[in-house]
Amino acid sequence: MTGSLPDRRKTRRVARILLADADLASRLALKTLLSTAGYAVDGAASAAEATARLDAEEYQLVLADLRTESDEAGPRLLAFARQKDYRPATALISSQLSGREEGMLAASAVESVVAVSDDTVSHLLAGVAELIGSRADRRMQLALRRAS
Repeated sequence: MTGSLPDRRKTRRVARILLADADLASRLALKTLLSTAGYAVDGAASAAEATARLDAEEYQLVLADLRTESDEAGPRLLAFARQKDYRPATALISSQLSGREEGMLAASAVESVVAVSDDTVSHLLAGVAELIGSRADRRMQLALRRAS
């Protein structure tokens, strides 16, 4: 009898997230948290690894740690992601921002910064859901404009 019903695991689509963070402990903790929340998460330890994944796979959201490899690596990775045809939502992740980093981000084209700390797990998940939802809205509006 179960053979006639579609397997929900095969038909259910979940949002795919690429998480770039050089710190193994942070990457694994965030990956576990996001996976538990129902997202399909791929991790990358460097901007080069993340770039290769972006060339091979399609993601709805790309999260890059602000301090991945260098101060410029995260924003550059997100700029690369935004150039992909499928236009993923992008955000930097950080546990805390210095005044210099806040100024740098204000001057850049970064869509969003998602704060990560022990007391803001619900804030993190809400931010991720909002970014993915906003991307879906933009794609739907574009499709409607093209259809009319």
